[in-house]
Formats: sequence, C-alpha cells, structure tokens
Amino acid sequence: MTANLTTNILDIASGFPDNWLVGCDSGEFARIVDRQFQQITKNPAPKTPPKICIAESEPLQFLASFISARAAKCPIFLCNPNWVKQEWEQVWDLVQPDLILQQNTDLKKIFSPLPVRGGGHRLCSREFHSPGFNSPGKNGFDNIMIPTGGSSGKIRFAIHTWETLTASVEGFQQYFQLDKINSFCVLPLYHVSGFMQFVRSFTTVGKLVIQPFKALESGEKADIEPEEFFISLVPTQLQRLLQNPDTANWLSRFRAVLLGGAPAWPELLETARKYQIKLALSYGMTETASQIATLKPEDFLAGNNSSGQVLPHATITIRSPKGEILCYNQIGNIAVNAKSLALGYYPEKFGDREYFQLDDLGFIDNNNCLNIVGRCSDKIITGGENVFPAQVEAAIKNTNLVADVAVIGLPDKDWGQVVTAIYVPANSEVTVKNLQAAIEDKLSKFKRPKYWVIVEQLPRNSQGKINREQLQEIGLKYQ
Repeated sequence: MTANLTTNILDIASGFPDNWLVGCDSGEFARIVDRQFQQITKNPAPKTPPKICIAESEPLQFLASFISARAAKCPIFLCNPNWVKQEWEQVWDLVQPDLILQQNTDLKKIFSPLPVRGGGHRLCSREFHSPGFNSPGKNGFDNIMIPTGGSSGKIRFAIHTWETLTASVEGFQQYFQLDKINSFCVLPLYHVSGFMQFVRSFTTVGKLVIQPFKALESGEKADIEPEEFFISLVPTQLQRLLQNPDTANWLSRFRAVLLGGAPAWPELLETARKYQIKLALSYGMTETASQIATLKPEDFLAGNNSSGQVLPHATITIRSPKGEILCYNQIGNIAVNAKSLALGYYPEKFGDREYFQLDDLGFIDNNNCLNIVGRCSDKIITGGENVFPAQVEAAIKNTNLVADVAVIGLPDKDWGQVVTAIYVPANSEVTVKNLQAAIEDKLSKFKRPKYWVIVEQLPRNSQGKINREQLQEIGLKYQ
C-alpha cells in the first residue's frame, strides 16, 4: 500500500496520516511543506526546475524540503550539512546547484555565490509544471541523488528515482511479510540508512520517529510501543546502548534492530543475544538504496552471524576475478542486480550491464546466507562512513608538515575501523597538534586520523608503491 498522493501540493500536504510523524502535529507539518513548495515555485522563468541541494540539519525541515522539492519535480541532492568548505567545493564543481535549502546561515560564508535560502533568502527563478509525487519526471528532472564515496575519496552522488527507492521498500515488505513499516530513526536523513527509514514509513503509511542518538543514549525514549517498530543502528551505537541495562531491555522489545554500516564484532553480537535483542544483520549500500540482504531476527537469536538471505527485489552472485559465478562457500567478488540499483553516479548513467560489481568479498553458504569476508580495496569504514586513504593523505601532504604519509584503517571494536596516519614529519618541530589543526577545515571529523604514528621512512618499493601489509604491522604495533 502506498500513500494516497495527488498531483496537487495542497492535497499532498493535507493527505499526511494523523500521527504519521510521531511527536509532530500533522497539520503543522503540512503547512511547512506547503510554504516550502510555494517558495520554491513562486518565481516563474525558464523551462527547467532548479537543481536543489538539501542540507538541512533539522529533521522536520529536511523532510519538508524533500517533499516540496520532490512535488515540484526538481532534481534533489541530499547533502551532509556538516561538510566543510573543501567538500562543498566538490559539490559545487560537480553539481552546479541552483539552490541550497538549509537553515544554517554559516553556509553562506562558505558559498557566497550560491542562492542559499534559510528563512527567506533569495531563490533562483524557474518555471514548473503542476506537481506530482509518484509520477516519474522526464529527462531526470526528478531524480534523487544520495551522497556516497568514490574510489578517490571524492564526494559523488548515486542517482536514484522514486521507483528504485520504492523497489527497496517493497522488497523489505515482502521479506518481513508486513504492510505498514514503522521506523525509529536515529541516523542522519541525508545518509541512505536514515533516508530509507523515512521512505519506508512514508510510502507504506507507517509511523516515523526521529530522535537524536545522544538523546536515546541518555535514556530519553519516545512514547511508542517498540514491538511495532524497526530501529536501525550501526555497531558502535548498539554497543553504547547495551551499556545501559534499562536501554538494552527496551531495545529488546523492538520488532527488529537492523544492524549495518560496519562489521560487528563477535563480543557485541553475543551481548545482544544475552539481552534477547532481535538483531537483523544487514548488507547494503547507497547504490542499492539500503539493504539487499538481511538476517531474520529468529536466525540471529539461534546463533547465525551472517548477513542473511537476499531480499526479493535483488539478486546476489559471487564471482571470480574473471566474472565466473562461483559455487556455495567459495569466496569471491560480490555482484548485484536489483530493482533498487542506482542508475549511475551523477551525472553519468551506468549503461547496460549484466551486474553491478561491488568492492566486497564474500560467499553464499549452504543456507543461502550471504557472508562478508572483507574489502577488495583499501577503503576504510569507520562508524558506517567510508573513508578513502588517498583523500586524507592528500590533505595531510598539502600542509607541508610531512615528508611522507600513508593512511590505513586499524581494527576497532567501537568504530569497526579507525583512521590512522603513518607519517614522516617534515622536521623535528612538527607535532600532532600542528597536524590536527592544519587539516581541521579540510576534512570532516570522521575522516581525520585518530592515531598518528611517526616513522623514519615508509615501506615503499623501488617504484614508490607502498607496502600496505607492512603498514598494517606498523600500525598494529602502535595500537
């Protein structure tokens, strides 16, 4: 069942179910959406809708901005409001947005040439057709771009449509055999893991709770019946919630606790079983609009630690480096085909292909469950975020405070991995504090190294290629 949305924004705004957004008056939210839509569309001019970046940190404003921009059939780019100047410059170069929707006026200091709107700032002028929420637009005008990392560490956007997103929702519904999906969201809405919780609840006329994780960790709980809700967490969040027995027991009442974003360590999983928490270990990514494989909670409680079976809307094969499909229990590259698969990376489409090759290694066991072994590349996953060594290394090298540097990920039970810089200082006066200060406005916090290891020289061969196995040994000795 999908939300009953017509082609009139007033009908859309007034059509929200009562108590759909728990803790928010539906009528007031509808009025916010309508005001947003009227502001976006008030100035007629040329033919195409504006490219809109949504960088709202306040959840209600984010949702209102998305719904109104979607109703106006605008290409939408979800953006992290905490990106620093260097990252916003990447967005500017790649997207050339017409409009940034956000309430934090500090962003204007970063982007003076952009028409940033926050409480009534000027808008670019565009002309719109009558709004419609479910109908696909032409020429990609109503595509939804979700941020993800690239092989170089640069920001890029996976191109989704309402059809790819709802295909993911339908797969979720079929897999868990339910109609309405109620979601309890503590993850950022600009990230696919948080955004899809909104999409699931919104399109199935379920309920949505949005609460900051820190509030939940401190013991604040929304007035709901957890048995009716799904909650999504990354391992470090689960670990923190399990430290409080009262919160752990409350968490055990949820219909399922979706866990993804990073590998979970055995000790954490055993603690979750001790509290009888109905974990649903999940595997997915931005490109597939969230999970494409999920472990049923009953299988987890019975001792299974895999990523579970493939959801109905997706197909996963394990392939050799030559592309040959491997048999059960053979480790290989994970390849995906799914109705929820992104169309490409903005602005390029993938084109025709038999399957989408992922960066992960894994195998399918005799129970048809997906098991993840590791990454093919050097990508670091820390707290569910992707970090690419080349980007961090470049930022550190640009400080001129190091003669050489390499970045790796070291295992960490709280974050999955932690970013670690192994470096040769440019001179004896260079300190870690100097380095931290020099990159503070160049990299988001999760990309900045937590550990800094000084060496006399890095292990490179005659061609200058780094030996990452030796780097890992160096890092582990320091740890």
